[in-house]
Amino acid sequence: MPNDTAAPTVTVVLPGALVSLFPGSVGEVELTASTVGHMLDALDSRWPGMRDRLRDSTPQIRRNINVFVEGRRAALETPLTPGGKVYVLTAMSGG
Repeated sequence: MPNDTAAPTVTVVLPGALVSLFPGSVGEVELTASTVGHMLDALDSRWPGMRDRLRDSTPQIRRNINVFVEGRRAALETPLTPGGKVYVLTAMSGG
């Protein structure tokens, strides 16, 4: 994770299915990160392996994961703003 003191602090809301895979993780956490990609790095530094559950090797956000920043679907390079809220959601499917 880059050491960027100018990076904003954001609130990240994680899905229960993801939280249950990482003992000690929580459903809502405050992190300092300048982009969604840096946010995933910060999550991974707290709970190793979490980044790999959210991002593939290309790297892109996994197809079954949706990340929303301020109500808009985001990509790894999406910038974060101070006090913003980021929602990580698992995709729903069915028929």
